[in-house]
Amino acid sequence: MNETLIIFSRYPEAGKTKTRMIPALGAVKAAKLQQQMSEHTLNTVRSLQAYRSNLIEVHFGGGNQHLMKEWLGSGVEYIEQVPGDLGFKMYSAFERAFSLNNQRVIIIGTDCPDIDLEILNDAFEALHQHDLVLGAAVDGGYYLIGLNNLNNSIAQLFENINWGTAEVFSQTQTIAAKLNLKVHYLPCLSDVDRPEDLCIWQKYSDLKIEKLS
Repeated sequence: MNETLIIFSRYPEAGKTKTRMIPALGAVKAAKLQQQMSEHTLNTVRSLQAYRSNLIEVHFGGGNQHLMKEWLGSGVEYIEQVPGDLGFKMYSAFERAFSLNNQRVIIIGTDCPDIDLEILNDAFEALHQHDLVLGAAVDGGYYLIGLNNLNNSIAQLFENINWGTAEVFSQTQTIAAKLNLKVHYLPCLSDVDRPEDLCIWQKYSDLKIEKLS
């Protein structure tokens, strides 16, 4: 196995996930949204296995391995996220994957429902010839980051970043340029983070907000 796709998610516990959605949906429905978006993302990633032989890992916050497996099923490795900010969590996830002899590793979250098989396949293919793959989010962050195992400077990509701000993508670009990394860019997509973003989710007709009850 030389490719791993890592999903960062949370166990859907009311009041502890999708908290920026609580003013619009309430705590229970916000957690339900987290649940459905995570399931949607994992289904997309599982579909990729029909075309690529890649390992799927879910790095989770909240809950435990038993609850995660009971929720999302088998065929996936469940790993509790390490303490620290988002940058350290991602760095640690990459380091772990590379220590297991993976050559190409991608991390995504569950907030971007428009991630599809074409984008994921493009990302993995690009890592054959690029050091870094980035998918910019409309809000200034990124919805996907991928690295190959040919460089030893990845820690710097996750340091001195203002996580959760509109500067994340541009700051990462600046660091990548200083490291002389060859970067491949994916299409810019929108995250579903705030109530005004719920319209993005509505187009997935089998997962409409009206069913969050």
